[in-house]
Amino acid sequence: MHESVIMSGFGGQGILLMGQLLCYAGMHEGKNVTWMPSYGPEMRGGTANCTVMISSDRVGSPVTRFPQSLVAMNKASLDKFESAIQPGGFLVINSSLVEREPERTDLHFIKVPANRIAEEAGSLQVTNMAALGAYVAGRGIVSLDSVIIALRRMIPEHRKELLAVNAEALRRGAQTAAKQK
Repeated sequence: MHESVIMSGFGGQGILLMGQLLCYAGMHEGKNVTWMPSYGPEMRGGTANCTVMISSDRVGSPVTRFPQSLVAMNKASLDKFESAIQPGGFLVINSSLVEREPERTDLHFIKVPANRIAEEAGSLQVTNMAALGAYVAGRGIVSLDSVIIALRRMIPEHRKELLAVNAEALRRGAQTAAKQK
């Protein structure tokens, strides 16, 4: 098993955190992982993406030009990375911010209203968790339980009150993906 995924959006959407959580979930399950962030000089509003590799074998490089999956949190991300996804690959689209359909017909995709799901879960700040939940449920590379365990470990003690709303957004995103399978 080998999975390469690019998670992309704009700064402030928690793109890098999504990738880190996915890596920690993979590590929790005994898999080999890499995480490579990429972001512009802007703090919020600039571009941000990360590449995550999860494998049962050694990972030779943290870089991929042609990922198997993409999580596109905004239109610019879909525009930039859609063409790079491997044929037969997997795509998660944040339909709250991306109104267009994928141009490619050789991809499996899920449209997730991540912003709406986050608001319903209790905070717009957990939009990234809704998208991550959809990705995890759609791909099955790691379990949702492993992501929640990773989340518990990553959230600092003084922010533990955020665990419940993050976990709820993960679950709701996963449920949305399950309905589209």
